[in-house]
Amino acid sequence: MRMMNIETSKIELVKMILNLDNPEFIEELRNLLSLKSNDFWDDLSLDEKKDIHIGIKELDNGERVLFSDFLKKNS
Repeated sequence: MRMMNIETSKIELVKMILNLDNPEFIEELRNLLSLKSNDFWDDLSLDEKKDIHIGIKELDNGERVLFSDFLKKNS
């Protein structure tokens, strides 16, 4: 199967949407598209972003904890 180019795919999607008669499905599709266009990173606080960067740096330095050990420690 050959791959369609992005513009052809967009046109096909628009055609499919135009033929929909289910308002609930259209609303679900609208919600899905709006979720996909938002980057979760933009919703994080500065502290959350800082913690993530620290975690990445720790992983890069080989500082890891087994998930089972984490669960034992935090339960």
